[in-house]
Formats: sequence, structure tokens, C-alpha cells
Amino acid sequence: MQLTDDEGHPLVSIETPMLLAVPHEAQRLLGVQADQLGESVWWTEVRATVATEQAQRLAGVAAGRLVAVLGGVLWPSEAADGGIGVVDTRDVAAPPPPHPGQPAVDVLTDAAAVLFQDRPVLALSSWLGNALLSAAAEGREVQVVTPPQTLLTLPARLALAEARGRWVVREEARGYFDGLTGAVLGWQGDRFAPAPEGSGESGGAGTAAGFAPVPNPDERQLLLSLRTCHRADEQLVLGGALEAAWQHLTGSAPAAWGTAEPAGLPWSRRNLTAFARERAPRPTRLVVVGAPEHPAIATVHVLRTADGVEEDIHLGIGYGKDEPPPLDALAGLADELASRHHLRSALFQVRTGRRDVNAPASFEPPPIPLALALGAEEEEYGRTAGARGDAVPLPEPPRAIGARRRPGRYFSLGEADSPTNWATLRALMAHLRSQNT
Repeated sequence: MQLTDDEGHPLVSIETPMLLAVPHEAQRLLGVQADQLGESVWWTEVRATVATEQAQRLAGVAAGRLVAVLGGVLWPSEAADGGIGVVDTRDVAAPPPPHPGQPAVDVLTDAAAVLFQDRPVLALSSWLGNALLSAAAEGREVQVVTPPQTLLTLPARLALAEARGRWVVREEARGYFDGLTGAVLGWQGDRFAPAPEGSGESGGAGTAAGFAPVPNPDERQLLLSLRTCHRADEQLVLGGALEAAWQHLTGSAPAAWGTAEPAGLPWSRRNLTAFARERAPRPTRLVVVGAPEHPAIATVHVLRTADGVEEDIHLGIGYGKDEPPPLDALAGLADELASRHHLRSALFQVRTGRRDVNAPASFEPPPIPLALALGAEEEEYGRTAGARGDAVPLPEPPRAIGARRRPGRYFSLGEADSPTNWATLRALMAHLRSQNT
């Protein structure tokens, strides 16, 4: 819904409300405590154009009125400081929107669609998802500008990376830098781009001082990248591999899923499958979240290919102090994925990082690969496994996983804290490719 001026230019855009199956999503994304919410929580966002002061007041009044009538919590709380009343929008003229149909876009150029987001967590919201899709279709780069204290969720990070978007961090006194690489940025005519040499804080573009690492030795993240491929038939039910990994590593199933963050639908493999089937042959992208007791979040990309129905899954699980990641359980998980869920490949990694699996706008050490698993369904690997699958440059021989008649292989790459695991993984991949040429 949009409230417009007399010329039809939007002043305020109100998102369709969504029922949250996991009320904790409000706490995860906005910091709203669960005890402030009831059992049935609806989420909606009200966005004002930055062109006029009246539009911002109007958005606050609209949001405040919803909370006053229906109950709930308004974030940020100061948005309704003007009180619940009437905003005089007579003779208010807003300029044409930068992008028709994209209320989240604040600046539009030939090269970029720029969004300003001042919130504690930058998530893959429906606003951001639509902006990414529209920009990709138009050949533009999405650039999201946030303050330095904003955190980036795993789904938003993956989506920005795939779309070649940029997270721009705004420091009041020091300018701008890339939130993932630390590169000093500047506005270069039609978009944010790396600053030229000599413009940085120490004479060169270099890395921003605000990107300095924040020590966090007590929290870790276990990262899984899984790919499965299923025969396309009426009996197919998706989500089994993700559910198995979730159950194996956290002791519980996922809590909710959706097409964006917050994820509002109760976890259901059948409903997820029905949604993807309705969209086929178009691809389907989903977000899956867990219960608050054990932070975990995943993205699922369902794609129809000549081989069948593929699931490309990225799962991140957080661990705090005195919560060691269950690294000994990875081989057993790989065996279950190969035996029951049509595993093609899986890469297991661990990193020092926040327990909530969000990324800060500061340097984080890269993840360290722990193991690689290849299922028998991978045709190229099937030939390797049948020939010289054990002759690999590893500290220990690979384990057979899955069916005995046609097994896959699980390759352990080394200790969890060893940066040499990357070299081991590269050598292993080179060896496997050499067996298929």
C-alpha cells in the first residue's frame, strides 16, 4: 500500500503484514525482546521517502497508529515521537521516485541502485530481494549503505555476493568503506567505487581504519555448503538434506522458512516442496531459520536441471564459549546425506566468528575447510572413486560413505585450526580433476 501526493508520487510505502511462526525473528533482526511480544506476531514495515519531512512524519504516525490499535512494538521507538495525529500533506510535492515499484531504492543512476538502511541487522528482506532482482535485470549494481554498527546476515551476504552488490559502510568522520573487504570507497560519479590512490587515510586507497579486526576467540561458526540432486517425480519432497544436517548438528529441526527475512512460515518440507513445484521450472530461493536456543540460518536454492531437481544449500551454525562445534559428527552426517538424500557434494568449514552467524563491518579471518564429501551420484566423481579414489594427497585415506555397492567418499582435510587445509583442498581438487581427464 502506498500513500501518495497529488501527483501520485509515493510518500509512504506500507509492506503487506506477515505472520511470524518464530517471534524470535523480531529479536534477531531488530533487538526487540521476545517478552515484549505476544504469541501471535505480525511483521510489517513502513518506509518513507527521504524527499520530504512530512513523509517521515506520516510514516511514524501510520506505524504508531497500527501499534496503538492492534498492540505490539514500534521500531525504532522514536519513529512515533510526533504522536498519533494528522499530518498535513496538502501542497506537499514529492519528486518522482528513483525507481518505480522499488520503494527501497533511494538513489538510482545508470550504474547503481543505492539503498540507505539504518538498522541493527541488514537482512535479506523482501525490499532488498526485489531490489537485487530488478537491478540484475537492468544491469545495475545494488549498493546498500549502512552505519558501521550494522551486522549482515548470511542470506543477505550470499545474495549480495551473487548479484555482485556492495555493502557500503558510512562513517561520520572518515567517509565510506566496503563492509566485507575494508576497501576505502568514494562516490565516483554514478556509484560507490574504490577510492583512487592517494585518497586514503594514509595516502593510499588501501583499507579503512574502521575495518580493523575485533578479537572474538570464544565464538565460532560451522559452515556447510551442500548440493543434492533428486529425480523429478510426484513423490519428491525437498528439504531432507537440510533437515538432516540441522538435526544432526543442533539436535532439532529448522523452525521456519520463507522467501526472505524474517522467515515467517512454520517449517514444513511438504509446504516448501509445493511452493517450489508451483514456481517450476523457475528457480526458487528460500531462507530457513532455527530456534533461538541455537543460532542457525540457511539459504536454499532449488533449481530444475537436465539431471533432475537440485538443491544448493548454505548453512551456518553458531557456537559460543563452552559450545565446541561437533566436528566429530561431520563424517556421520556425510554418510547419512549420501545414503538417504542424494548428496552430490558437501564442503564443511569452520571459522572464528559471531555466534549469531552475522558478519560485522570489520575484518574476520577466512573460514578453514575441514572436509569434502562427494556422493556417488556425482558422475565425474563416480569414475574417480572406481579407479584411484584412495590415492589422494591427504594425511589419511578417505572414508566410504553411502551405499556399499556404489559409495561416495569423505575426505578429511586436517585439523580445525590449520590454515594449510586450503592447500590440501586445492591439491585434492587438482588430483580429482586429473583422474577425470
